[in-house]
Amino acid sequence: MGENPFERKRAVLLAYKEQRARGRKYAHVGVKLRRLMDPESVTELWQDLETQDPLHFPGYREKLADNQQRTGARDALMCVQGTIGSFPVICCELSASFLMGSMGSVVGEKIARAAEKADQDGCPLIIISASGGARMQEGMYALYQMEKTAASIRRFQRHGGLFISILTDPTMGGVIASFASLGDLILAEPDALIGFAGPRVIAQTIHEKLPKGFQKAQFQLEHGFADRIAAPEKMREEVLQLLRFHAKGGQAQLQEDLPDAACPQQASGLPDRQLSAYERVRLVRAEDRPKITDYTDALFTDFTELCGDRCGTEDPAILCGLAFFGSQPVTVIGHRKGKNLRDSLRYNFGMPGPGGYRKALRLMREAEKFGRPVITLIDTPGAYPGKEAEENGISSAIAENLAAMAELRVPILSIVTGEGSSGGALGIGAGDRILMLENAVYSVLSPEGFASILWKDSKRAAEASEIMQMTAPELYECGLIDGIIGEPEGGIQKDPAYCYSRMKKAIGSFLSDMCKTDAAELTERRYQKYRSFEGTLRPVCKAADDAASGPEENSAASLRKQESDI
Repeated sequence: MGENPFERKRAVLLAYKEQRARGRKYAHVGVKLRRLMDPESVTELWQDLETQDPLHFPGYREKLADNQQRTGARDALMCVQGTIGSFPVICCELSASFLMGSMGSVVGEKIARAAEKADQDGCPLIIISASGGARMQEGMYALYQMEKTAASIRRFQRHGGLFISILTDPTMGGVIASFASLGDLILAEPDALIGFAGPRVIAQTIHEKLPKGFQKAQFQLEHGFADRIAAPEKMREEVLQLLRFHAKGGQAQLQEDLPDAACPQQASGLPDRQLSAYERVRLVRAEDRPKITDYTDALFTDFTELCGDRCGTEDPAILCGLAFFGSQPVTVIGHRKGKNLRDSLRYNFGMPGPGGYRKALRLMREAEKFGRPVITLIDTPGAYPGKEAEENGISSAIAENLAAMAELRVPILSIVTGEGSSGGALGIGAGDRILMLENAVYSVLSPEGFASILWKDSKRAAEASEIMQMTAPELYECGLIDGIIGEPEGGIQKDPAYCYSRMKKAIGSFLSDMCKTDAAELTERRYQKYRSFEGTLRPVCKAADDAASGPEENSAASLRKQESDI
């Protein structure tokens, strides 16, 4: 019987397939990693580690051999030592080209070693992930790699290390539920599938139709689980910028590098008090008054927004990010209002919910870990008072921020740029130094809320404004704020550059004064500031049997009479 032509054709096709596989050697392992690293700086680490097939799983060794032949790697994770823009780093890539990037004992061991080496060398750790999850062929040995990697990453972070996690398509299962979600900063590629259970598993288990875009990178960003989304070709630029913000010695920048560092933080003398309190309220609420993005553009360089509270929320009503003031890296946090109706609705008119305050706290903690000053810009009618906010713990979120800011071991500067109302303002405003723009207002409640509670008539807001002592001159005179930044006649909107210049001087003065202060002294000063924050009324309260009747008692008696009249 003659030769079967189909068998011969099949053999030729298989030969071509094997040749193409060999030709693709190294094509899919470490490609993204090499895009990040400086050329010629890469040294591969632990490339000889190989699994021992702990379960003697049928066919596993054959699969390993096939994947090793196709990729030229011994397992799914490549670890290297090198530089990115001259910054030394340890960088790893978990590749989906090798057994779908599944995490077995070799992957877990390499990640633990990478964290320990980064800790030892005092350099950042970057891990690029693409994985289907834990490796089924290694059973519980694979499952325990989740704890192993999480523990090693957290130890590295506790020692002050920077971990940047980059999520690519797909990052699933035991990988996203362990080390990949623990980044100090988390970046994601567009449209990457990211989630614990795959869409097919979810749909088959709960028989629910999933919405379009479910578990994609944008979904993760909108739900607070990623800081930024960056295209693959832009990823090196993104990572390099983040490394600059976290460069060692960033807090010890020479203060002469700071713009206008020697200038005073407030205008000489008290500003003009001709405007009434309610006129100032209306002025700061004007649509043409600068919003936080105007301030970040004018006062800082390289502002980079970071998103998410890591608890399921990305609240756009609070803007957080990293920036440079001169050569000093800083963390900037502030309320965000819209410049038009559409944006105002998107930002909830500058009224944050619990997720906004938790995002701010996460970035404050990150600033504390890496020794960056925090600058907060306050402009809000108050925290969002809705049903959803109450259900998700708005009160506890603000309380946690207040307690954390009392102990934060880095300087905090708070500037009220517009309206500051109630705990919604103070929730990011408990600074070492509190400044106000000349026409800004700061009060226990909005004038409308004040009038509504005391007089049951919000239309008496203008009247309430006059007795609330909410303007910058009044609060400065009472010793309740530390300085006033002058505005031109008609408000900052008439000449923003003039005001931005004065704000830069105030920020430079603050950083010059505070950046070299010992952390223990800094927190003690802050504690004492708020412990006896009574302004010129100090002491604001006395024992009932005190015989002397000072001016503060007369003032209190007058206030009680006003309340009884109400």
